[in-house]
Amino acid sequence: MDAPVHLARVRGMTGTLPHALRSDAQDNRDRVIEAARELFAESGLGVTMRQIARRAGVGPATLYRRFPTKRDLVREAFVEELGACSAIVREAAADPDPWRGFCRVIEGVTVLNARNQGFTDAFTAGHPSAIDFAAHRAGVTREIAAISRRAIAAGELRADFVLDDFMLVLLAGRGLATVPSRDRVAAARRFAALAIEGLRAGDANYPLPKPPRLASRIISAGPFTPRAD
Repeated sequence: MDAPVHLARVRGMTGTLPHALRSDAQDNRDRVIEAARELFAESGLGVTMRQIARRAGVGPATLYRRFPTKRDLVREAFVEELGACSAIVREAAADPDPWRGFCRVIEGVTVLNARNQGFTDAFTAGHPSAIDFAAHRAGVTREIAAISRRAIAAGELRADFVLDDFMLVLLAGRGLATVPSRDRVAAARRFAALAIEGLRAGDANYPLPKPPRLASRIISAGPFTPRAD
């Protein structure tokens, strides 16, 4: 083979290598994120990086090359949930009917959390700032507090409702993760409807016990570094 022809062919082959490598790297990254989303949704944030690597079909070195820490992976895995949660609250706040807006928040967030156990963990308690949840929680809870005040003023939401009650609904809804996936959304909507009926204002309302200090603890939760093992 003539040298110029051989050199041209080699150059053509090497020119395709960076593209192939980029494509392979992107495929590995996508598989890791998808595996992380599945495992976080099924089991919460307690799953390990090794479990995620096995589910994705990649080696630990590949996983850590794409995501040096579990915090990095959690951040990427929950981008969609953060956006969905913010959208639910934003749309509820814009509803001219304050009670309907309040109900939309309870149902929407309950269904969202039922679909993803890890997002519930990150929002409520043990894993507070894996993706700057402090800022997200603060903004969301301020909006929910404002929606609640309007619903109380309209005479639709019971007057002794406090933000801690919303947190109780979220925490109680964590049990929905044990429901088979095919029934989980229906169960979440049913649970949300029961919660809403318990929060509706009415002449038959009995006084509620003193609320636990959940909201302030969750909103002000400090930094958290997820375990990597």
